[in-house]
Amino acid sequence: MKKTIPLDYLTHIARRSDSEPSAEGAAVTWRGVLVGCGLCALIAIGAPYSRQIIKGTALALTSATPAAFFLLFVLLLSLHLFLGWCRRSWAFTRGELITVFTMMTVAAAIPTKGVIGMLLPIITGTFYYSAPENKWAEEIHPLLPRWILVDDIQAVKSFYEGGESIPWEHWLSPLAAWLAFYAAFYLTLICLSTILRRQWVEHERLAYPLVQAPLAMIGQEEDGSLLKPFFRNWIMWIGFAIPFFCNSLIALHHYFPEIATPSLSATVQPFDGARLLRLSINFLILGLGYFINLGIGFSLWFFYLVSYLQDAIFGYMGIYSNADLGHWSYPIRGHQMMGAMTILLVAVLWTGRSHLKAVFRRAWDGVEDIDDRNEIMSFRSAVIGVGIGLAGMWLWLWQTGIPAWISPIVLTVGLVIFIALARIIAETGLPIVKPTMVPTGFTLSSVGSSALGPQGTVALGYTMVWGGDLLVFMMAPLVNGLRLGSALKSGQRRLLWAIATAMLLTWILSLWYTLYLAYHHGSINMQISTQYATEPSRLAARHLLEPTAPSLSGWLWTGSGGLFMGLLLTARRYLLWWPLHPLGFVVGFGRVMEGIWFSLFLIWLTKGFILRLGGAATYRKMQPFFLGMALGQIGVGGVWLVIDGFTGTVGNRIPLYY
Repeated sequence: MKKTIPLDYLTHIARRSDSEPSAEGAAVTWRGVLVGCGLCALIAIGAPYSRQIIKGTALALTSATPAAFFLLFVLLLSLHLFLGWCRRSWAFTRGELITVFTMMTVAAAIPTKGVIGMLLPIITGTFYYSAPENKWAEEIHPLLPRWILVDDIQAVKSFYEGGESIPWEHWLSPLAAWLAFYAAFYLTLICLSTILRRQWVEHERLAYPLVQAPLAMIGQEEDGSLLKPFFRNWIMWIGFAIPFFCNSLIALHHYFPEIATPSLSATVQPFDGARLLRLSINFLILGLGYFINLGIGFSLWFFYLVSYLQDAIFGYMGIYSNADLGHWSYPIRGHQMMGAMTILLVAVLWTGRSHLKAVFRRAWDGVEDIDDRNEIMSFRSAVIGVGIGLAGMWLWLWQTGIPAWISPIVLTVGLVIFIALARIIAETGLPIVKPTMVPTGFTLSSVGSSALGPQGTVALGYTMVWGGDLLVFMMAPLVNGLRLGSALKSGQRRLLWAIATAMLLTWILSLWYTLYLAYHHGSINMQISTQYATEPSRLAARHLLEPTAPSLSGWLWTGSGGLFMGLLLTARRYLLWWPLHPLGFVVGFGRVMEGIWFSLFLIWLTKGFILRLGGAATYRKMQPFFLGMALGQIGVGGVWLVIDGFTGTVGNRIPLYY
C-alpha cells in the first residue's frame, strides 16, 4: 500500500510556515527599550511587594516568569490600543513588543528566588541565627569569607527585626562583590545562549512552547485592526474563562468564606508504605502542555511514576542514603538526575558539533562558515565572553576559600545543570523544572569535604545563592527571549543592551526595595526563608564535625543515571518504534513533578484524542483555546494580585504550578 502524508497535515505545515513574521515593524527601537525599562522597574518593585507584603500569587517565582506574560497581556489591551487610537503610527510595533517582553522575562528572574530572595538572607543569616547551641561563632565565623557578607551585628539584627533605615555603609561592599560575581555569571549565560540559539532554533527547530503565547499575542494584524487577532478569537476567550472563573471562586472564598470553591486536587495511596500520590488539575500545565510533543508528554508523566515506584521499592527494601548534601540535593535521585543531565548535555553538544565547530572557527580566525549578523553579539564576542565570565567566576570562588582546583568542578556542575534545564524548558515548555541535585551537593559528594578543607567547606555553602533553590534560573528566560528575538529583522545588537539594562536595573531596584521592606517591617515577618539564612552554616558545621571523603555510592548512582540516559538516547536514535523520550527520565526524577504529573497525563491524553480524531487541522484550531487556558491561569493570578493590593488583603494566593 502506498503511504502518503495526509493533506491536512501538509496544510498545517504550510500555514505554520506562512505564519512566520514579516519584516515590517520587526526591529528593536529605543522606545521599546524605554517601555521595557519602565515595566522592568514595575516588576522589580511589584514582585517583592506581592511576595513579602501581600503574600499573594507569585508571578515571579518560576522560570516561566508569568509576570512578563501578564504585563504583556495588559499592555496589548491598554497602552497599545490607546496609543493606536490617538495615532495609528504610535501603536507598538512587533519588534518593540518582542523587546519589551524579552526584557520583562529576564527581569522577572531576579527579584525573588532568582537572586535577591536568596542573596539577602544567605549573606546575613549566619550572624543572626548564631547561638551557643550551634557554636557557629566559634567554629564557622572565623572561616567565613567576610568580604561577601554583611557582618555588622546591628545591621543584621535590624534587617531581621526592622525599625531602622538601611545602613548602606555595611551593605555596599558585600553587594558590590556579589554584583561582580553576577556580572560574570550573567555574561557567561548570555554568551552561551547566543552560541546555542541558532542550533536549537534553526537547525533542531525545538518547539519552545513557552514562546507560543507571546508570539500569538503579538501576531500581526490581518485587517488593519489595532486589536491583535489573538484577542478577537472567541475560542481563546473560552479557554481563558475556565481557569479565570474557577480560580476567582478560590480568591473570592478568601474574602467571603461562605462561597464554595472547586476542588482541583486530591491524593491517593496506591499501596501501603508508599507516599501519597497527588492528582492535581493545573490549567497552566494543561494549556502549555498542549504544545508538547506527544512522545515527550507521555515520557514526562511515565517517568515520574517510575521514580515514584523506585522510591516506594527502595523504602520497602531499606535502600537509602544518609548523606547530608544540603537542602536542595537528594542523594539517590539527585545523583541519578545529575548523571542523566550530564549525558543529555553531551548528546546536545554532539548533535550540534557542526554548528559549534563553525562558531569556534568564526571566533578563532574569522572564517565565514556561519553568519552572525542576526545574533545579539558576534560569535567571537560570545566565545570570548564565555572565557572571561568563567575566569571571573573561578577567581571569585577561589578568593572566597574554595580550592583553585575544585572551583572549576563547581562551575562545571552548575553549567551542566543550567544548560540541561534550559534545553528541557525549550523543548517541553514546562513552566518549572527543579533539579534534585545542585552544585553544592554534588561537589560535596564527588570530592568530599576533606578535600575542600574547613575554609572551602564554609565557602561552598555560599554557592547556594546562585545555585541552590533553582525554582528560577536566568538561562531559561534567556533562551526563550532569544527565540523570540529570532523574529527580529534588525537591531539585534540593541537587544543585547536591552537585556543587560533590564538585568542591572532590576537587580538594583529590587535589591533596594527588598532591603527597604526588611528594615521597615523586619524580614522575620516576611517570606524571607529561615531555611535560606541558616543552610550554609548548618551544612558547613555538619561537615566540619564529620568530614567526608568522595562518595563511591554517589558516583555509582550518578553513573547509573548516566548509563540509563545513554541507553534511552541510543534506543530513541536506532529504534523507530521506541516510545520513551530521554527528557522524561531527567524531568521525572526532578522536584515539583508530584504537583503537575497528572495534568501532563490529562493533556497528553486530550491531545492524542484530538490528533487521532481530528488530525492536524483540528489540533491547529484548538491552539488558541489552550493558549487562552494558560493565559487565564496567569491572568486571574495577576488580576487578583492587583485587587488584593488595593484592598490590603494578605495571603490570597492562587497557585500557578501546583
